[in-house]
Formats: sequence, structure tokens, C-alpha cells
Amino acid sequence: MTDAPRLPVPTWFVGCGNMGGAIVEGWRGAGYDLSNTVVIRPSGMPVTGVRTVSSIVEAGAPPRLVVLAFKPQKLDEIAPELRKYLSAKTTVISILAGVEASSLRERFPGVGAIVRAMPNLPVAIRRGVVALYSQDADEPTRIEISQLFAPLGYAPWIPDESKFAAVGSVAGAGPAYVARFIGALAKAGETRGLSSEFSSTIALETVLGTAWLAAAKTEGMDSIAKRVASPNGTTEAGLKILDHDDVLNQLLVLTIDAAARRGAELAEEAKSPSLAETPRLS
Repeated sequence: MTDAPRLPVPTWFVGCGNMGGAIVEGWRGAGYDLSNTVVIRPSGMPVTGVRTVSSIVEAGAPPRLVVLAFKPQKLDEIAPELRKYLSAKTTVISILAGVEASSLRERFPGVGAIVRAMPNLPVAIRRGVVALYSQDADEPTRIEISQLFAPLGYAPWIPDESKFAAVGSVAGAGPAYVARFIGALAKAGETRGLSSEFSSTIALETVLGTAWLAAAKTEGMDSIAKRVASPNGTTEAGLKILDHDDVLNQLLVLTIDAAARRGAELAEEAKSPSLAETPRLS
């Protein structure tokens, strides 16, 4: 019997909302030993299987790995207190949307490496995407971080930070857009007389099966659409609506652009740090 894999000792999660919680859930599902992991959140609300405290001073030994999992707008409130506990032996992983590596380095100048990670919600079931980027992580650190995130899904390193933001606009926000599509497909079934529960199940299973088919056969989306749509058939009639004037593609481009613009706004906000001492996080 082999020992369970574990995170660097100790590991801190500073904040643990929906996305931080999804990462913890995914690591727990992958069999990771979380006994040396601490979640710091002012509410003190427990996180299943992980010691949870309400302030940094309660966290214990300084971390070798710290995951920043709070709202990006809280960075300048939290950073002055947090950096007192970090050292050159600490790797900082940030899942703060829009906050660039250079802005993080300004707040945490003495840490060993800073890694940006952009996970999406399916990491909770180990079928997610986690984009990774770092300006200063050495090869051993990159290998260690890759090994941590690989059990949660597809975890590529992105060499260009601007492309990292693009991945976040697609993969990070994508589950919300897919969820909206599934909901709309279910609603369309209801308009044809199906019950809400039955139509929702059909819509969900259809999307799940189509994604699985595409992944299993490495088949393009156009190919699948053409295989379903017989000439002059019912599916082709529906596709003519979706494809008219390229409206669906244009809608999604506008959607992704809106997410990217908000990310750029957050990046600009984070470039003006307010590093005055603040009260302890509690």
C-alpha cells in the first residue's frame, strides 16, 4: 500500500470560494492527503476535510505553498499582512482573475516563485482545465505544480501571459456559457410539451454525450453537426437558424470579448497597489 499523495507542507488557501473549493474538492477526490492544508477565511466557515481558521495568525507554520483564492479586489487588503509569513521558500499560486504576474510580484517581492493558475469549475470532478503561467518558476517548481494540477484535468503551461488571459475567457468562463446553453435547450423542449425535469435531463445528457463523442473520436464540431444533419432534414432546418448570418459565432465572440475586457480592467486596477499596512485579516 502506497502513501497518499500530498500537497507541499504546509499549504495555505487564503480564501476558498467557489473556485478554491472546487480545487480542494478535486484534490480530495484524487486521494490527496490534505492534513497539512489550512484554509484561511474570515467567516471561518468549514471546508470539508481541511482545517479552517478565520485569520492568518491562526494558520500555524509559514506555508511552502500558498493559494490566493479570494476576490481580486481584496488583494491590497490582504497582501500586506500575508507577505509577512512568506519567504523565498514559498511558491504563490494565484487564481485571482485579471491580476497579472508583475502585479503579484509587487505585492510579494520576497517569495520564491509566482504562478498564475486559471481553473474552471469542473476541476471539482477532475475534468477541468487549469491554465498555468509563470515568469519566474524554475523547472523543478514547474514540474511540481504540473503534478499537482494534472489530476484535476488538462493543465497546460501557457508561455504568453496575454494568451493566458484568453484561455481564462474561454475555459474559465466557459462552464457558465455551456450551462446557459443547456438551460436554453431544456427550455426549448418545454415549449414542445416536455416536462421541465424530463427536458432538462435530455438536454444535459445530449450535451454530455456529444462532448464525450467528440473527445473519444477526436472529431471536429462541424463534422459532428454534418453527421447529425441529413440534407433537407429536421436538424438542417434548425441549423439554418443557428447559422444564419453567423449569429451564434458572433454572439460568442462578443461574450468572450466582454469577459476579456473585464479581465483587462481588473489587471489595470491591480497595477496600482496600495501597500500601506492594514489590520490583521480576521
